[in-house]
Order: sequence, then structure tokens, then C-alpha cells
Amino acid sequence: MQVEKLVKDKLLSPVLIAEELRTTKGELAATLGLAKDAFTRSARVRAPRSQTRLRQMIEIMNRIEPEIDSPIAAYAWFRSARLPGFGGATPHMLVREGRGEQVHAYLDRIVVGGYA
Repeated sequence: MQVEKLVKDKLLSPVLIAEELRTTKGELAATLGLAKDAFTRSARVRAPRSQTRLRQMIEIMNRIEPEIDSPIAAYAWFRSARLPGFGGATPHMLVREGRGEQVHAYLDRIVVGGYA
């Protein structure tokens, strides 16, 4: 996903991201562990926690998308792939816990031919 297309007013736009992924803002918020209405108020959209989780999700999905060939498939992977070494947690679970950087480290190991 091209990040430039997902930015509005210098912020990642949950509306544009939801449209790209063919989902709703509410489901996107739930995936990221945010309140259902987190993306309905501009103050909450601007909140560092909201923007950080959106950014981490997009970065992780962009790393896996070339292997999967679709942003929607990358979103499905983000929500459902059980990662070895994390007790079966999925990337979205780890991002919700503030562990997005660990998903990046996992992907770094896989890219260089390592094991999880």
C-alpha cells in the first residue's frame, strides 16, 4: 500500500485505510485494540497511540505484501498469521500490546533466511 495515498492532513487516515482494505473504521479500530469510536473524533485520530498503531500496521503489511500480492491478503495475514516464537500470537495481537517492533525483528530474521 502506498503510504502517500493513505495520508490526509499530514496524518494516516483511518477512512482511507479502511477503504483500501475494504473494511470499516470500527473494525480497523478493533483490530488495533482501540475503542470502537477511536476513528470518529479528530482528536482521537490524532492521538499518538492511534497514529502509532496505524503506522505499525501499515509498515508490517507493506513488508509482507510483496510475498502475498495484495493489500487485502496482507491485512488477512496481519490479523490471522500465528507467529512462531510469540506463543501463537498474531501480528495484530502484538501491535495491540505495543510490540510492533518485535514483529519487525521477526520479519528481519525471516528475510535473511533465519528461523522464527
